[in-house]
Amino acid sequence: MVVGVGVGLIGSGFIASTYADALQDVRGAEITANYSRDPDRAAAFAVEWGPIPSQYDDIAALCADPAVDLVVVSLPNEVHLEATRIAAAAGKGIVCTKPLARTGPEAAQMLAIVADAGVWHGYAESSVFSPNVAKAYQMVEAGAIGDLLTMRAREAHSGPHAPHFWDAGPAGGGALLDMGCHTIESARHFFGKGNRITEVFAWGATLVHGDKTSGEDSAVALLKFAGGQLATVESSWIEKGGMQLRHEFVGTAGRLVTDTSSTPVWGFIENPAGYLVEKADAQTGWVFPVPEEARAYGFSQEMRHFVDCFAAGREPRETFADGHVVNCVIDACYRSMKTGTWEPVHTA
Repeated sequence: MVVGVGVGLIGSGFIASTYADALQDVRGAEITANYSRDPDRAAAFAVEWGPIPSQYDDIAALCADPAVDLVVVSLPNEVHLEATRIAAAAGKGIVCTKPLARTGPEAAQMLAIVADAGVWHGYAESSVFSPNVAKAYQMVEAGAIGDLLTMRAREAHSGPHAPHFWDAGPAGGGALLDMGCHTIESARHFFGKGNRITEVFAWGATLVHGDKTSGEDSAVALLKFAGGQLATVESSWIEKGGMQLRHEFVGTAGRLVTDTSSTPVWGFIENPAGYLVEKADAQTGWVFPVPEEARAYGFSQEMRHFVDCFAAGREPRETFADGHVVNCVIDACYRSMKTGTWEPVHTA
C-alpha cells in the first residue's frame, strides 16, 4: 500500500480539476498544496478539492514546500518547460500533462532537465490507461486477434475549454498537438515502443474556427512503423455533441473496437440537469452523460499508477521519454502538412 505521498498540483483549470478528482481514488496520496497565478482561484480550488493545506501563486514556493513530494504540472503548453525546470531544481518527482511540450526540441530540453537532476518523471497520457483501451491491449497481448496490422483512432470534440488553447503561437499547434498526442501514443503502446514510427503523412486545415485560431481544427495523420504496421489518427475541434474517442484494431485473426465515450446513460430531456459530459454543447434534447469521467477516461488509473511507481521508486509506463517521441512525431506531421509528402520522424 502506498503511504504518504504529498502531491503539489500546479494549475487551476479543467485538467487540474480532473487530476484532483482522479487523485481522490489514489490511496495514500494527498494533495498537500496547489498553485494558481490567481490567489483567489487557488483558494477556491483548495475548498472544492480539499481541504488542501497550502496555496501558492508562485511555482517555486510550492516546489519548496517540504510537504510536496510529487508535482503534477497541469498548465498551458508554453509553461511546461519552466515548471519542469523549477520542480526538478527542487528535487521533486514530476508528472506533466500532455502534450509534454510544444515541439520535439523543447521536449528534449525537458527530458534532459529531469535526467540531469535525477528526478522521477511521468508523462500523463491518459488514453492508454482508460479501462476499455487497457482491456483491448490485454487481449491483443494475449494474441486474441493474431498479429496486429493496423489501428485507426480518432479523438474529437467541438473545441478547447480555455482561450490559451486556441492561440496556436504560444500553444505550439492546434487540434493535432492537443488531441493527436493521445492517439499517437496509443499507437506506440499497441504496436510496441521499440517498433519506432519511421515516417508520417499528414493533412490539416482550419475548417470552422478561423475566427479563433491560426492552428488546424481538423487533422488526419498516417503513421508508418518500422515493422510494417500502419496507424491512422484523426483529430478534430469541429464536432459537436460531446467527446469522441474511438480505436479500431485489425489483426490477422480478428478485430477490436473501443469507444471510450460510449455511455450506458442516455435520454431526451427538456430541462437542464447540470454537467453532462465534457464538451456536451447542449444541455437539453438528446443527451449522453458519461458517469465517472475521470475513471472512464483513465485519469484515476494513471494517477494511481504514477503514485504507486513514485512511492516504489519504479519507472512508470509513461515517462518524459515517451512524451518526447510523441512531440517528434507531431513535428514530422506538421512538416508533412506543409510539404504534402511523407516526412521522416527524427528523435535525436
